[in-house]
Amino acid sequence: MKKLLTGILTAALLAGAMAGVTACGKEGTGQGTNSLKVFAPDGAPALALASLLADEEAASAYDVEIVNATTIQTYVTGETPEADFCILPINAAGKLLGTGTVYQMLGTVTNGNLYFLKDGTKELPDLTAENFGTALLGKTLGVIQYEQVPGLTLRVVLDGAEVAYQTVESVENPAADKVNILPCTPQTVAPVTGCDYYLCPEPARTTKIGATQGKLAAAGSLQELYGGNNGYPQAVLVVKKTVISEHKQAVVDMISHMESAHDFLMQTEAKTLDSLLSSKRTKGMDAAFTEAQLNSTVLENCSVRFTKAADCKTAAIEFLTKFKAVSPASTEIPADAFFYVG
Repeated sequence: MKKLLTGILTAALLAGAMAGVTACGKEGTGQGTNSLKVFAPDGAPALALASLLADEEAASAYDVEIVNATTIQTYVTGETPEADFCILPINAAGKLLGTGTVYQMLGTVTNGNLYFLKDGTKELPDLTAENFGTALLGKTLGVIQYEQVPGLTLRVVLDGAEVAYQTVESVENPAADKVNILPCTPQTVAPVTGCDYYLCPEPARTTKIGATQGKLAAAGSLQELYGGNNGYPQAVLVVKKTVISEHKQAVVDMISHMESAHDFLMQTEAKTLDSLLSSKRTKGMDAAFTEAQLNSTVLENCSVRFTKAADCKTAAIEFLTKFKAVSPASTEIPADAFFYVG
């Protein structure tokens, strides 16, 4: 009888322990139900999270998901936004969160990763700060996310150089005295679309070059046309204000890993980087890059460098002011309360 009671007690204790594991764990990730939710669009912004994901002890405090860029704003909007931390385009952050009521900006994460491709079967020059005003006239230019950072930054550059442009619905009959911009999707940046040039982000640019066996070729940098190698504030990291007040150490740790992100990327093997991110993508989503494409040149082109909000506030406001000049509805100028100081 004593052995029977002992066995029952042992079984009960084991069951209780397993129930505790289930209650504290999140099925499929091994992370706690209280883990802070982190969302980032695939591509360069997602690469910024590699340093955090490599630190298993630190990463256990966060539940990271890499999502499609077209859905990123859904995680920071609504009555009860899902994201505790989120990386998103600076214009969307300014427009949706710029009051600083619910979220604050911790800093910039990427600083310009937009590059040109050209039709490799045509005699077309690479685009430089010296020639783009004339080289693009009469040509068709396919642009990913025309109403977001890529298209807005392009328009800032064209307006600054007083280069005439128009949007078109096809590549037929382009105007000879304008840049003819065809808004594209990632899928239609392809030789079959028929544009002379395309503008898209790295690492997608390198992916396109490889996938087309050179029919699309590298043709210059929008950062150079904008004015220098330092780029511009492109994607930013925001955090819920409740997380700042209730989980301050998690905010400190996140900033620390963001600050080490560039060095980590440049010092880590491509296989490791690919492995860290692959399991965090939304199920069924195509990856923005392959392991083979994560070489040092591509990673440098992704421009992953973190700058704290207090140090980039002026640059962010100046950049968004330029966006509003070319497209008034594209963003809002953030309030002082939006910029985290910690």
